[in-house]
Amino acid sequence: MDYGYIRVSTREQNEDRQRNALREFGIGDGQLYMDKQSGKDFQRPAYRRLLRKLKNGDTLVIKSIDRLGRNYEEILEQWRVITKEKQAAIVVLDMPLLDTRQNRDLTGTLIADIVLQLLSYVAQTEREFIHQRQAEGIAAAKARGVKFGRPPKSRHAEFAAVKARWEGGGVSAREAARQMGVSHPTFLRWIRETEEKSTLLFPHYYCNSRII
Repeated sequence: MDYGYIRVSTREQNEDRQRNALREFGIGDGQLYMDKQSGKDFQRPAYRRLLRKLKNGDTLVIKSIDRLGRNYEEILEQWRVITKEKQAAIVVLDMPLLDTRQNRDLTGTLIADIVLQLLSYVAQTEREFIHQRQAEGIAAAKARGVKFGRPPKSRHAEFAAVKARWEGGGVSAREAARQMGVSHPTFLRWIRETEEKSTLLFPHYYCNSRII
């Protein structure tokens, strides 16, 4: 049985190029397995199901080696598991030398091993470069004052009244947060912010120890 494996890193990426290539090879949709997940490791649900399915004489087809993964050592280990333990073949469409159905003599195996190690190394190096560029881009954006993450919630109009009830012991902090439809930490953050502001304005008179 021939199986195809497709991987894209995010749900926004389009897998059509890989799917079309595998269909041209002759693999039907029923034999296609796809993950929308990073290639940093092999803890992917579709890949794990495929690995359990593979048996002696089967063939796994992928578009390129980086679709299998981007971790150098783990690519080599999975290649060993598939070809040695499972006794299945692997075909990498973008690299005809990586076709374990053919050239099973010593020279063919040696060439395939060299090519595999080189491409696996390139796949991991590219992943590391991507992360480096992302980190550099984020650092540069922060230096320009760009804010990341969710913007903080603005205080509700009824915050002052709920805060007064909380200060008087009429409600707990959790109940106060529930009444305003925010989380307990958000309510406490608002309290701290108002206390800090009051402390700056009235350093000799302001004191509140009810934050728990």
